[in-house]
Amino acid sequence: MFRSLLVANRGEIACRIFRTARRMGLETVAVYSRADAQAQHVRQADRAVCIGPPPAVESYLRIDGLIEAALASGAEAVHPGYGFLSENAEFAEACAAAGLTFVGPSADAIRAMGSKIEAKRLVAAAGTLVVPGYQEDDQSDTVLESAAAQIGFPLLIKASAGGGGKGMRLVGESAEFSAALTGARREAKAAFGDDRVLLERYLTSPKHLEVQILADRSGHTLHLFERDCSVQRRHQKVIEEAPAPGVTPALRTLLGEAAVQAAKAIGYEGAGTIEFIAEGDDFYFMEMNTRLQVEHPVTEAVTGLDLVEWQLRIAAGETLSLHQDDVPLQGHAIEARVYAENPRRRFLPSTGHLTHLSFPSDARVDSGVVTGDLVSVHYDPMLAKVIVHGGSRDEALTGLDRALASSELAGVEHNIGFLRRVLGREEFRSGRYTTHLIDDAGEALLPVVDPAAAICAVLALARRQAQGSLWTRCDGFRVNQPGGFRQVLEHDRQPLALLLVGERVFLDDDEFLLEDLRCSSDGVADRISHRIEFRVGGRSIRALVKCTPEAVYVMSGGSTEKFLLPRLDVGELASAAGAGERIVSPMPGQVISVLVAVGDSVEAGQPLLVVEAMKMEHGVSAPRAGTVARLSCAVGDRVEDGVELVALED
Repeated sequence: MFRSLLVANRGEIACRIFRTARRMGLETVAVYSRADAQAQHVRQADRAVCIGPPPAVESYLRIDGLIEAALASGAEAVHPGYGFLSENAEFAEACAAAGLTFVGPSADAIRAMGSKIEAKRLVAAAGTLVVPGYQEDDQSDTVLESAAAQIGFPLLIKASAGGGGKGMRLVGESAEFSAALTGARREAKAAFGDDRVLLERYLTSPKHLEVQILADRSGHTLHLFERDCSVQRRHQKVIEEAPAPGVTPALRTLLGEAAVQAAKAIGYEGAGTIEFIAEGDDFYFMEMNTRLQVEHPVTEAVTGLDLVEWQLRIAAGETLSLHQDDVPLQGHAIEARVYAENPRRRFLPSTGHLTHLSFPSDARVDSGVVTGDLVSVHYDPMLAKVIVHGGSRDEALTGLDRALASSELAGVEHNIGFLRRVLGREEFRSGRYTTHLIDDAGEALLPVVDPAAAICAVLALARRQAQGSLWTRCDGFRVNQPGGFRQVLEHDRQPLALLLVGERVFLDDDEFLLEDLRCSSDGVADRISHRIEFRVGGRSIRALVKCTPEAVYVMSGGSTEKFLLPRLDVGELASAAGAGERIVSPMPGQVISVLVAVGDSVEAGQPLLVVEAMKMEHGVSAPRAGTVARLSCAVGDRVEDGVELVALED
């Protein structure tokens, strides 16, 4: 066994690998960009090496910089984690050339399966069914458009070199194909350095099933059963479980055998995942991930195996001590991914400092952030994974919902409330869901704004003021009259007027009577937390309220509502004085494409520009027909949430 390990990655996966490496007695080395200098994976490692500026292409994707860091630190082995260079054959070769052990398969295996195009050719030749589509070398627009017409719509455009929903587009009709192809190529090039794509028929009621495999150098290969990863938004998984509900023992055997066959066909070594798309008892090969998966903890939970430990042991030359019949399948496990994103705004990523972060101690939580950390625009918005294992699916599902309900997160928008609503859907509880669950449910999954959250916010602000000096209080005190506290807050860019008088709260035109009000506080200066409890309208409300100089965060049942305090935006006032309707940036990011010029006439829904954040592209379209009066940005500009990008006039 090697004695030291460098993890060529960041965040949650780096922290997770370090945890096993430390248990095995290995010295750990982290790498970091300048944006990650204070990140948790840096703090948890024995040593850390800076590898460049914040953009991934200048740091985490630089093979020469990573090799230099490994050699300078004295590391003997390199684990690529997932994402970044984890499926890059050139990186595996560079490690070998430098005398470093690469914790993963050979470069040849990565090439064979790392390209979705090559992988489909290989497994199809071996007799495994693949989804009908186009996976040839000719990548010209004309050939791809012709192939799309033959396949039929709807279809998927998919990046050949990667996963995670990057470089993927669902195309509903031929008129959308050209623009979708351009966007998929651009996103694939930025994420993986390769703009090749393939086309696939879009199945109407599919399940996304995947099989975990382990293989040693002698060719001994095991499957560790299947996972269901069908709950997805923007083609990216958010909830995974093992074993997959509805999969019969016979189908489980067939899936496992097909996965082992595919791995053996390329002489695979290490941990990997074979992904299938299934309808009923029919399944088709989609791709192989020649790396650890984000959702590997659910497999660890039901088998009792540490997949990272086996990755390290196999890389060191050890053989698997288990046979297929020795692999247990115990109980059920479900994982939910917590993202910094806003479900109410089409899952746009959210950035900022984590004002408060707390997860329950009775669930497994893999995370790379703590209270006070910065969620930046440069990297993936996943904050944590919450994993619960139970004796049955119902037990695991109930435990996960309880764990999410007791999680507290403030400082960025997040999806915990959304996840709980997914778990509560009848189709999920029954196990009969497909990859369309989120799209089909639509707005029913979006958290509903509860007036109780605004009441909690005004109660916390009133208590904070009451704790201040008598001479600075502005509560309208009068002799023999109840005091009043007025506050205007902004929620989701809409103003809310609140008045607190005794035990009554007036919210715009509504009145609420509070009963059994209790409030406790802790903290100092202008950063105070309040635990608030009361009853209103027959309901019991419990919330943690975090106050900062700019905002009030109300956390209850896993959800967080953010209320902004009044502020004067001089720039907005100046823009409002000029002509035009302001179209603002939906999130912090970088402008990568501007599609209009001043004076252009545009139609409602017409794309105006593209903003990239957290490795995803987000189009900004015209809300109505008009003429471009101002362009306040250019390609390459970094923009903040809410700043003007374009102004339209009639």
